[in-house]
Amino acid sequence: MRSRFILRTRILAGCFVLVALLLLGRLYFVQIVHGAQYQRDATAQYVEPGQDTESRGSIFFTAKDGELVAAAVMQTGYKIAIVPSEITDSLRTFDLINAALPIDRERYLKSVMKKDDSWEEIAFRVSDDAAAKIRVHKLPGVRLVQDQWRFYPAHELAAQAIGFVGFKGDTKTGVYGLEKSWQDTLAQTSSGRYVNPFAEIFTNLQAAVSSDPASHEGSIITSIEPQVQSQLETTLESVMKTYTPRFAGGSVMYPHTGEIVAMATRPGFDPNTYNTVTDQSVFSNSLVEGRYELGSIMKPLTMAAGIDSGAITARSVYDDTGCITVSTYKICNFDLKARGVIPMQEVLSQSLNLGAAFVATKTGYPTFTKYMKAYGFGQKTGIDLPNEVTGDLSPLGNGQKPAINYDTAAFGQGVSVSPIEMIRALGALANQGVLPNPHVVTAIKYASGITRSIDPGQGPRVLAATTSETVTNMLIKVFDEGLLGGELKMEHYSFAAKTGTAQIPMPGGGYYPGEQYLHSFFGYFPAHDPKFIVFLYAFRPQGQKYASATLAHPFMDIAKYLINYYNIPPDR
Repeated sequence: MRSRFILRTRILAGCFVLVALLLLGRLYFVQIVHGAQYQRDATAQYVEPGQDTESRGSIFFTAKDGELVAAAVMQTGYKIAIVPSEITDSLRTFDLINAALPIDRERYLKSVMKKDDSWEEIAFRVSDDAAAKIRVHKLPGVRLVQDQWRFYPAHELAAQAIGFVGFKGDTKTGVYGLEKSWQDTLAQTSSGRYVNPFAEIFTNLQAAVSSDPASHEGSIITSIEPQVQSQLETTLESVMKTYTPRFAGGSVMYPHTGEIVAMATRPGFDPNTYNTVTDQSVFSNSLVEGRYELGSIMKPLTMAAGIDSGAITARSVYDDTGCITVSTYKICNFDLKARGVIPMQEVLSQSLNLGAAFVATKTGYPTFTKYMKAYGFGQKTGIDLPNEVTGDLSPLGNGQKPAINYDTAAFGQGVSVSPIEMIRALGALANQGVLPNPHVVTAIKYASGITRSIDPGQGPRVLAATTSETVTNMLIKVFDEGLLGGELKMEHYSFAAKTGTAQIPMPGGGYYPGEQYLHSFFGYFPAHDPKFIVFLYAFRPQGQKYASATLAHPFMDIAKYLINYYNIPPDR
């Protein structure tokens, strides 16, 4: 009995072994011999051809509390097309469509007359509600086609920074602003494949559907704070209305991180209707794409170079004669008046050109040039916006050019810089001598769900911390006592600030005659632990000669707003 049981057990075990061997053989045949073919066949069950769809990552502002606010998104809806030969009553068809969605009558009638055309598109960006109102009539020859388009919910807000999506040839792509510079990240071109949600249970489709599991495509998060941006733009609009400059611009930046909190130029535009704009120059961001002689806001940097190099101190004096002749050229103070023997503080407080030239001469032209280059002038800042230009320091060479070149560069004439270069350089004064790296994007939110922070870090140290502290103290005195006679001084808040009024160079050399100037203004606060640095400029403002008259009060409007909005504690 026992021997029969053992025999049956052995036979059964043998059968199991045989079955196992057969299964292993079959598995080898499936996995190894014909694995690739079966994988292709299996994949085909779950991935089906589909129509290409347009997709694109979003762009977000970041509110003060960290909440993301949409700046650019994809919107879905419809476009309307007609088949002219199928339309039986063209006027009734127009009336019914127009009642739901106003369309161009003349364009519609021209399209209807093209009886030989099988497809004429007559309306775009049609909402679901409008489409529903049209669909209910079941109009012969009218087609509602699902569509997607780029939508900018904030309209004009930060338009030059955000940019827009347009056409490059027949290809839809980002053509200005972040839409252009972050095109590769934002573009999310569909492969046109549909993946069955159960597919990955049976197959490893991840590699088939996406060659990069992490995906480089996604949305971008900016440091632009929408309320601050709105305040900046409102202020610039006021400058445009009051002084009618050709254009005006400004920026608000965290000086320690380089994050741009607001950035704007005026005139502006609505990226939703960019195709209606007649002057395409408004698309450009002159903060990044323009270079100018910015005038006396260069003087604090000249002073810093002299102090940092040991050539002068804040207590140094010079004899101001009102005008001097350098290399056969005459340079003068703005009012042509002599001051006599005065200290360095008055060079900044009274914005004296001869004082700035004195500092450059004492510093030595090669050393002065070295500092100008160390500040980053003539080099790209690397800001994450397109079409950045560099300033032109070629008149300085390596310090061996005619003396007049350095003496005028010391007060911001004869050399050109971009506003973003100047913001970065002045940021070093607010950041204890270290250059910040201006940037707009703070994070990428990938399609995979991963969010990666972006921090370019800080730039090199260009000044000793003691130098930046010394110049900051001098600029506080400029604001408290020199600017508009001290009328803007705030009892409990310190500001380090300076104006600039620059002549505008003519293309063929020399400067435009008459009252044609570029006004600029910068300030950071609270001065000894700055939370913000604000920069403003206006090109050819009318009715006022000096920047103190056109930009000082707009600066204070922004500064007071920031103090209240961020509850910045007083520092004195």
